[in-house]
Amino acid sequence: MSKKQEQDELLNEEEMSADQKEAAEESGSDHTDDLLLEQQQRINELEEELNKVKETMLRKTADIENQRKRLRRDRDQAFVTAKERAIDAFLPVNDDLLRTIQALENSDVDSSILDGIRMVANKFENVLNSYGVERIDETGVPFDVDLHDAMMRQKPGDDSVESGTVMQVIENGYKMGDKTLRHAKVIVSE
Repeated sequence: MSKKQEQDELLNEEEMSADQKEAAEESGSDHTDDLLLEQQQRINELEEELNKVKETMLRKTADIENQRKRLRRDRDQAFVTAKERAIDAFLPVNDDLLRTIQALENSDVDSSILDGIRMVANKFENVLNSYGVERIDETGVPFDVDLHDAMMRQKPGDDSVESGTVMQVIENGYKMGDKTLRHAKVIVSE
C-alpha cells in the first residue's frame, strides 16, 4: 500500500469517526431528549396527583370543620333546651307560690308565715331572673299572639279601652330571651 492510500484510509477513518461521533452525539442527544421528556411527563403526573391530594385534604379539612361547628351548635342547642325544660318544670311551683301569697294576704294568717313564703318566692324570682326569664303579666297592652293565649273576649267596662287589649291575666306567661316558654292566659277586650 502506498502512502497515499494509507493517508486516504486514515482520512476516511477520521471522517467516519467524525460521522460516528456526530451520530453518537445525535443519538445521545435524542436519548437525553427522551429522558427529559419522560421526566417532564412524570413531573406533570406527580403535580396532578399532588393537586388531587391537596384538594382531597382541603375537602376533608372543611368537612371536619363543618362537623365541629355542627357538634358545637348541637351541644349549645341541647344545653339551651335542657335549661328551658328545667325552668319550665319549675314555673308551676312559682305560680303556686304567687297564688299562695295572694290567698294568704286576704286571710288572717300570721304575718311571719306570709313573710317566709314571700322570701321563698323572692328567691325563686331571683333565680328565674338570673337565667333571663321574664314574667308576662302586663295588662293594658295590645294582645300579642307570640306572648298571649286569649282565653276569652269580653266587653270592657270602660269605653276608652281599645279592642284587642289585654284586660286581665289569668295565668302568668314566661319568656327567656326571644323565646316564649309559656304564653300568658289572658282575657282580651272586644
